[in-house]
Amino acid sequence: MVIPAGLVVLVGPPASGKTAFVRELVAQGKLAPEAVVSSDEIRAEFFGVEAADVASDRADARVFDERDRRITVRLAGGRIAVAESTNVTSQARARLAAIAARFGAPVTVLRFPQDEADLLRQNEERGRGDVSAADVRAYAATMTRGAHGAQLRAEGAAFVYDVPGRGQGVTPTEAARRFAFSTS
Repeated sequence: MVIPAGLVVLVGPPASGKTAFVRELVAQGKLAPEAVVSSDEIRAEFFGVEAADVASDRADARVFDERDRRITVRLAGGRIAVAESTNVTSQARARLAAIAARFGAPVTVLRFPQDEADLLRQNEERGRGDVSAADVRAYAATMTRGAHGAQLRAEGAAFVYDVPGRGQGVTPTEAARRFAFSTS
């Protein structure tokens, strides 16, 4: 798949493979590191290495305002921006789609649908204390209810693609090989 320049929105529960996938895209030279705008990385920049433990409405607002600012700068310059956060709710995606619309940038959604058992296993392997099994289940249920292809296209996504993961026997390296990104 060739993804056009514009906004790429990753949609998937925690532990679905979003971060590993974008790291592989960068490692394979398919994306510049600055194209990836990660809410987790911004949180770490703002609050340090224990950023995962910083959970408040004010902290979240600051992180997502900065994410939006960085995406705006990239899209204003005609460059690709990859929104790397869960984005499983329509409200989260609407906020991003509004930014893309300001610049006439197409929105491509890359979905990370994984079986709940695989998500729970992967979350446990990550060893992060900030995301519980209950959190993973809740995000997965939200995605199942409201992030299917037809819904995403109704929200304005020009393209919707599923990114296979470990549950389908595909490594992040293999998944990244299936995608290319246009720079113009």
